[in-house]
Amino acid sequence: MSSHSVEDIKRRSAGLRGTLAASLADPVTGALREEDQILIKYHGSYQQDDRDLREERRLSKLEPAYGFMIRTRTPGGVLTPTQWLRLDAIASTYAERGLRLTTRQAVQFHGVIKRELKATMQAINAALIDTLAACGDVNRNVAVAANPLVSPVHAMVHAQAAALSEHLLPNTRAYYELWLDEERVAGGDPAEEPIYGPTYLPRKFKIGFAIPPINDVDVFSQDLGFVAQLEGGVLTGYTVLVGGGMGSTHGDAETYPRLADPLGFIRPEQLIPVATAVVTAQRDLGNREVRKHARLKYTIDRIGLDAFRREVEARSGISLAPPKPLAFEHNGDRFGWVQGEDGKHHLTLRIPAGRVQDSEDIPWQRGLRAVARALEAAGEGQFRLTPNQNLVIAGLSAPLREAVDALVAGHRLDLFRRASPLALNALACVALPTCGLAMAEAERYLPALLATLEAKLAQHGLSEADIHLRISGCPNGCSRPYLGEIALVGKAPGRYNLMLGADHRGARLNALYRENVDEAQLLAALDPLLADYAARRGVGERFGDFLVRTGVVRPKPGPIPLVLA
Repeated sequence: MSSHSVEDIKRRSAGLRGTLAASLADPVTGALREEDQILIKYHGSYQQDDRDLREERRLSKLEPAYGFMIRTRTPGGVLTPTQWLRLDAIASTYAERGLRLTTRQAVQFHGVIKRELKATMQAINAALIDTLAACGDVNRNVAVAANPLVSPVHAMVHAQAAALSEHLLPNTRAYYELWLDEERVAGGDPAEEPIYGPTYLPRKFKIGFAIPPINDVDVFSQDLGFVAQLEGGVLTGYTVLVGGGMGSTHGDAETYPRLADPLGFIRPEQLIPVATAVVTAQRDLGNREVRKHARLKYTIDRIGLDAFRREVEARSGISLAPPKPLAFEHNGDRFGWVQGEDGKHHLTLRIPAGRVQDSEDIPWQRGLRAVARALEAAGEGQFRLTPNQNLVIAGLSAPLREAVDALVAGHRLDLFRRASPLALNALACVALPTCGLAMAEAERYLPALLATLEAKLAQHGLSEADIHLRISGCPNGCSRPYLGEIALVGKAPGRYNLMLGADHRGARLNALYRENVDEAQLLAALDPLLADYAARRGVGERFGDFLVRTGVVRPKPGPIPLVLA
């Protein structure tokens, strides 16, 4: 759909209402009207269909098997045990394939049919969770460093992130009227949006908070990033980053992934006015003519970082201090048990592709249900979704740690104790069969791909090599593939672009190495590189760094030199 048509739909939507009520009530089809398919995104849902069934249904003269994806707005991915149990019950009642944990610390439900959309939305809200602005041309779910090791600072950062998420919500009451039966107030302006205006943002907008030394949110991939700066264990402020983004289009050099640039340093109390200034500057300066050029990264490249900084300072009334040096160790999760500064225990579980669904090998859904019930009965602990599709069971006392460890082991949820380093850090987007943008498999291909690559690593004595693998079904980059040391970006069924050479801290993009390869060509390309890495790597040298040092790939340099930690 063109930029002009999307902008027109937003403008005449009456504050994101459109004709959604009539579309939902139409019993003739499982789909929404075309314009309402755009507007429902702002309510946290996408219309999709099962692409595995498309041809069969076409031949039977049936419409596609329409279903809806629903995504929660859960800043920082924090859920109480009771909320987890509620979401688990919703998945079992209304959705297909369990719960899915996303790279933005949200829960997604897939396969919800139209006539059950409202009941599902109401059940989510009854759990004191909403889906407002989880999709669409607005600020999406705010990502926050997941593992609360530096406990007081983490609590403060999460509180500020949650407050920012609330501040940047759309002002319209359409969500509450449509899904929660709130009465519409007569005479009000349905499109009055003090931050977003009548046409909202030109494109989606993503915010992430990182707490060094772990860059689990991949803060350089965010439109707007905040890196917590600590002195003596005290939060002194944030280095602000702007202009990151993963999406691109195959064959279009004018679209590209980009790492965020440092804009300046702010004190904690300056966060909301500066963030608001960045959002409104993008609202007014972003490209509304061509949607694929509408992200903040293109705005900054068009007008320049200095001009954008002046715009933010003028709008916020705040002079930004020079950015602070940044020090990150890695951009993965820290698995197993750790103890925070407050003495509480935290367990990070590996959840492959974020899919919480019982399988023959591991009863993920039943096992985590048992853990949540134990936490609920004890009156302590939280579930924290990580930006790497994993789950932290956080904030446990020593006795509860022992009980949870037994439950985890008893349900075989301790995959982190058995999985290879390659499998622990692998990311995959949903892709087929539900994503309408997918060109190739991702989540469903990941287990077979891991087995193949693990065998190849073993051949070269590299089974313990900690290599970050990411796979995306299309170039839009939901699994952040351009930050993978090895990444596959879907090009067509069974064919991918092979990207190599990112670093393990999320501070360097990878580069195209081979285009449009199948699995045999992929393995043929990787085999000599892995052999060379096994023979010539330096002590502690990571695969991505080795490929850059030896000139195999020449990625674009990152935006800021990092202090090596």
